[in-house]
Amino acid sequence: MNKEKEKEEISAIHPAVAPLSYLLGKWKGEGEGGYSTINSFRYGEQLQFSHPAPGKPVIAYSHYTWKLDSGLPMHSESGYWRPKHDGSVEVVIAQSTGLAEVLKGTHSAEDKVIKLQSQVVANASKVREISRVYEMVNGELHYVVQMATNLTALQPHLKAVLKKLPVCHRTSNSSPNQRDSLLWLQKYCNAWWPSHIPCSGI
Repeated sequence: MNKEKEKEEISAIHPAVAPLSYLLGKWKGEGEGGYSTINSFRYGEQLQFSHPAPGKPVIAYSHYTWKLDSGLPMHSESGYWRPKHDGSVEVVIAQSTGLAEVLKGTHSAEDKVIKLQSQVVANASKVREISRVYEMVNGELHYVVQMATNLTALQPHLKAVLKKLPVCHRTSNSSPNQRDSLLWLQKYCNAWWPSHIPCSGI
């Protein structure tokens, strides 16, 4: 990316989104889950934050996970984050289970920590409260999700460590063998195709 284009993209970020601009992009890694009522488990995950409307203080959020041994999908969710100039943030998330969350919290641009607490957990027969904490640590995105049910107090449920995927635009001079390799990555490594690909010297 040339410097002029990079400056244009930075200037296009809404001022309220700018303190959280470090989130923008795709993140990938592994996580682990558990609860007092279930067995522990591990999963692969890809998460994306984007800024689809530069003129509005909105970040689009999407997340999906898969089984590490088989690659089969496990869970997905998507929604929107609305950061504000006073350091607060409002979040709505719809899960593939049918559960929906409305959360409010705070973000610190200096510490790169975001703390969210559910205000509403809708269409849930058992879950009554959810909290989420996201934190940048040595360039990696860490998060912890806690949950309370009708029978249990708020306690850890999920945690993961994600690394940002370096991305580059696909070029027309990629060879057929290179394109075949990237399609293989899509199938087995959950890479996004064709708009962006993990940079691998291609």
